[in-house]
Amino acid sequence: MASDRKRWLEILAVVITGLMKYILMDWLELRVFYIGAACLFWTGFILNRYRGDHTILRRWGFRKDEFKPAFLFLLPFALLIATAIIWYGAVSNVSFLNWHVIPIFIFYPAWGIIQQFMMIALVAGNLRAMSGFNLKNYQLILLTSLLFAIVHYPSLPLMGFAFFMEAGFVSVYLKWKNLWPLALYHGWIGSLLLYFVMGRDLWNELWPVI
Repeated sequence: MASDRKRWLEILAVVITGLMKYILMDWLELRVFYIGAACLFWTGFILNRYRGDHTILRRWGFRKDEFKPAFLFLLPFALLIATAIIWYGAVSNVSFLNWHVIPIFIFYPAWGIIQQFMMIALVAGNLRAMSGFNLKNYQLILLTSLLFAIVHYPSLPLMGFAFFMEAGFVSVYLKWKNLWPLALYHGWIGSLLLYFVMGRDLWNELWPVI
């Protein structure tokens, strides 16, 4: 089992990853580099920990069981939010013929799994497991959601949406402890929100010459 010191170091690594977002994405606009580097680093971290402990993936939430109940529980909320987002795009005359939405919708969940792994498995999971911390579930949900919202600064609407989305995700994780449905909904809802509500073409942001 991990020591409290190792848990704090993992949380610190997540915080540093979040801070690098402000430098590499928001300031230097190196979006592809940042996302690629973060994915490679955390994938390497996951594989390294798995080599030393073959039970760690299941404990983190990379598991097959409990996928269906978690996915189905979130499904009506996701459909309601997606409908509202698409309706907003329609009344705002957002183009529905932009093919850029399709690859983002497909690949965004891959970035979503990394984000949810950092925020929920490492931050929420480690805070919950630390000796002498004794956070109640609602405190854990609020703290993790607040941290996730701060990462989305300076867009206040996006921060608000991220806070409530993450609060729902952490609640579901605490009950079923499966990251996969969270990653899927993160990617799908996030891609729709950014395009139809925030007016952002993520494909152009990542590959501006294509």
